[in-house]
Amino acid sequence: MALLERVASFVGRWFALLVLAGAVAGMLLPDESAALAPHIALLLGVIMFGMGLTMQPVDFAIVAKHPKAVLLGVASQFLVMPLLGYGIALLFGFEPLLVVGMVLVGASPGGTASNVIVYLARGDVALSVAMTSLSTLLAPVLTPLLVLGLAGSTLPVSAGDLFVSILEVVLVPVLLGLVVRALARRLVLRVLPVLPLVSVGGIVVVVAAVVGANAEAVASTGLLLAAAVVLHNMCGLALGYGVGRATGLPESARRAVAIEVGMQNSGLASALATAHFAPLAALPGALFSVWHNMSGALVATLWARRPTGEGADEGAEAAPPAH
Repeated sequence: MALLERVASFVGRWFALLVLAGAVAGMLLPDESAALAPHIALLLGVIMFGMGLTMQPVDFAIVAKHPKAVLLGVASQFLVMPLLGYGIALLFGFEPLLVVGMVLVGASPGGTASNVIVYLARGDVALSVAMTSLSTLLAPVLTPLLVLGLAGSTLPVSAGDLFVSILEVVLVPVLLGLVVRALARRLVLRVLPVLPLVSVGGIVVVVAAVVGANAEAVASTGLLLAAAVVLHNMCGLALGYGVGRATGLPESARRAVAIEVGMQNSGLASALATAHFAPLAALPGALFSVWHNMSGALVATLWARRPTGEGADEGAEAAPPAH
């Protein structure tokens, strides 16, 4: 177990580079990587089960204590990112499948690594966990509706099928994780330190599979799509922070909202795109997975050097769950 914990700690520290390595593997070994694509939904389900293991009922208590910050953050996430994804896709003149892919990324719930990034950035970890948890629970309803409303004019979208898929690969595994933690708390606490190994490994395989299945498209449109993904993420971070500032949230909460809005569960976007559209629609999610972990690490490094100016709260946040 000690060895596994050291390995998990290593992959957690080098998450961004490992995801980038997965993308490179997909380009260098496209056929072998593409063969993993049918297992994307299963991998994501395992990751979300692990996320459920890290959750506790107390994670939702902050919604009652500080409803303004949580609801403002979640509302921003489901408004800012889908609209940005749709607008940027139209601005860049993408074909319908890529438009759907960009909207799917924007309409997905909070990213699985966002809590760790918020912790490293001296943000409000409790707010971050509450936002991730609440957006994940709302995703089965909001994600299909947003995709239908924004991308339904470019391609046929079955909101009902998307709803069922998100139930299967997100909500059910998360709830099972919550139940298992409640019934076997001691055992779960023993395995929590190694969960980053599962999460990071799963995301790396998802990215490799999607990139491998779209190696030719990456080679031909990769730079343009990468620019769109970077713009999507950076605008999300900036607007998330701006919303927090405009509404008077403290600095630590602004950082949490910015990161939660800017970092998406792009693995879910890739899984849904692969299952309901075509491999090309999964490409924005795969590239987003690579980039947002790198930008998140950069933002965390910059903010970690800048105090929040909140006195006793500075550095007082508990370490985040290992998603």
